[in-house]
Amino acid sequence: MNIFLAIPQWMRVAAGAAIVAGVGLVASEQTGSNMVSRLETRAERVIAENGAGGEGGIRADFTTTNGWLTRHPTLRGGTDLPDDVRTRVARAVAAIPGVGGTHWEAGKRREPEQTEPIPEPGPFHCQRDVEQLLSVRVIRFGQGSAEIAPASGVLLDEVAAALKPCRGSIVAIIGHSDAVGDAAINLQLSRDRASAVRDALMERGIPGASMRATGVGSQQPIEGLEPEDPANRRIEFSVIEVAPLAPTPIDLPGAW
Repeated sequence: MNIFLAIPQWMRVAAGAAIVAGVGLVASEQTGSNMVSRLETRAERVIAENGAGGEGGIRADFTTTNGWLTRHPTLRGGTDLPDDVRTRVARAVAAIPGVGGTHWEAGKRREPEQTEPIPEPGPFHCQRDVEQLLSVRVIRFGQGSAEIAPASGVLLDEVAAALKPCRGSIVAIIGHSDAVGDAAINLQLSRDRASAVRDALMERGIPGASMRATGVGSQQPIEGLEPEDPANRRIEFSVIEVAPLAPTPIDLPGAW
């Protein structure tokens, strides 16, 4: 007797779905690993071209503190190199197509004194502050879904805090995808993910009326990347109308 045929239809369907999901997860991990491997090779090359490779030189680490692969590398080493060399290397690595931004390992070198005036904090810096957060980390979702990964909760807390000075402005939340698969499905998924981020920020105190969630699918790939590159999957923010929240009488000194 064929054992598989003896299994109820609903169990066979569930088993088949689990197999497909497992294959999709493995394919996703392999794609991410291949992408990071390419970025590591390119980073190693540009570091060497800028005279900062080898023993005691600079290394680009494309893993997070949790061991996840990332396209936002941590630059390590090279503590004895001149500041101009370190700056040149950081810019060169950040300019590699697919790299989302770089940052130095914390606590390993005293930062040079600030030579330019630091901009005063205020409502006009919201977009810059959010971009700095997303240059180091990414908002993660479930495979092929708009469900935000629990690990991204802290990042969303920080994004909400960065946006709060701009309450009263209009903030665009734009979802992007790569060009792998059906274009219509990718477009809808990019919209759903942007909406999910909007909802998550509303839960953190950002007024829904001040946010516009939209998705563009694979229509706007990162410059220098092929449309199929998975690094094109991302969420971007844009403050499209700056109008800081006007103080009410209770906000003003001496209003009591």
